[in-house]
Amino acid sequence: MTDQKQAVFTVTNPEQNPFTLRLSGRNCWAMEQLVSAGGEGCTPVDNPAPRWSAYIYNLRQVGVSVKTITERHGGGFPGKHGRYVLRARVTPHQEGGAQ
Repeated sequence: MTDQKQAVFTVTNPEQNPFTLRLSGRNCWAMEQLVSAGGEGCTPVDNPAPRWSAYIYNLRQVGVSVKTITERHGGGFPGKHGRYVLRARVTPHQEGGAQ
């Protein structure tokens, strides 16, 4: 069994007090992708992962505010996809930092 990536984040949703959140595995990866994307947000088209909607659901369940924007796409399999944009301010903690 391999060790899953873990990280600690401080999350501040609009009009709420900040809270600390420890994430691991793909939920951690998704949060890092969202933070890196900034206001542009992430899509499964640009940031491939098997279950983006599940990662967003999990983040929302623990209190992270994420907006979903529905977009159309063309190509060989045209349709719609979600663009996920953090509405919360999220600050990753440094390795070995306060938790």
